[in-house]
Amino acid sequence: MDFTKYKDDFTAEATKKGLSKNNIKHCLDYAEVLSSNNVPIIYNPEHLAELVGYKKEYLKKAALHTSYFYRDFEITKKNRTKRPISEPLPSLKEIQIWILENILEKVSVSPFAKAYKAKTRLMENLKFHKKQPKVFTLDLENFFPSIKMELVEKVFLELGYSKMVSNLLAKLCTRDNGLPQGAPTSPYLSNLVFKEADGIIADFCKKRKIRYTRYADDLSFSGDFDEDELLEKVVETIKNLNLRLNKSKTKLMTPDKQQTVTGIVVNDKPQVTFKKRNALRQAMYYIKKFGLDEHRVFKEIKQKNYLEHLLGKINFVLQINPKDTEFIEYKTWLIDLKKKEDLKIKKAMPQLA
Repeated sequence: MDFTKYKDDFTAEATKKGLSKNNIKHCLDYAEVLSSNNVPIIYNPEHLAELVGYKKEYLKKAALHTSYFYRDFEITKKNRTKRPISEPLPSLKEIQIWILENILEKVSVSPFAKAYKAKTRLMENLKFHKKQPKVFTLDLENFFPSIKMELVEKVFLELGYSKMVSNLLAKLCTRDNGLPQGAPTSPYLSNLVFKEADGIIADFCKKRKIRYTRYADDLSFSGDFDEDELLEKVVETIKNLNLRLNKSKTKLMTPDKQQTVTGIVVNDKPQVTFKKRNALRQAMYYIKKFGLDEHRVFKEIKQKNYLEHLLGKINFVLQINPKDTEFIEYKTWLIDLKKKEDLKIKKAMPQLA
């Protein structure tokens, strides 16, 4: 934004409306801070409503009666436990996307944060930890819901927004005093809230030649270090954010063991774990030998998009190791099978008509 032009235009318009010189100066001082931070100038709730395209009354209702603006459901995680998801209704989601694209994404996150960033691949979190004497991984418990509204409000305050505007923006991005799993703003906000902690942990690690990265709620460290000293520092740092570790997921891995970072083996070169690769090998063996339909019946697979799901898992293996000839062959074979399945469905269509 050309702030000089904004200043001239604002002064001319405000003078016409009868604002005093002191009021104009106060507004422009406020606006200049926001402009310098490359975020939209928002003076009050009415102004925000105008920018996002919704009535002020709607914003207030969404901020005060948040639960009515979400749809709750659960998804099954890999370990068979349930993850609660709070998905905002389309109108609130649209407002959150505006906040994400126009405000949050204008702010840089820590270079040590490797998730929820545009043009950042999973490999960036793995390459630092290959062939290390120790790999130490920690997991933040209940990450999104534990990040309280007060910390979210602080993100907006530090950009220069007024207390009133910051409070409203924070309420539009939180639910039940935490970040909701399912809101488009939650991932990026988690990175911004954790930015200072990332810096403190990284400074501690640099002095001890420890490699550090964070992928969402997974903290990974590698090198030769005193893990007890490191653990104490991390616990002390995250306590200030009202966060704690999931102790059951704390892992120390030496080269004689399988060293994994976010579920990927990093001992020699990044590779999906043997267990997952072997499960895909078995599935491919049975599909090739008995056919897709027979395999699904025998394994009691009811998933409608199973073929696409399997192809997605193989693509993930190839994302980590693009030169894996075994899985390149599986991918080619499945793509051919999918074409045949699609053709069968297409031929059956006239019979159904």
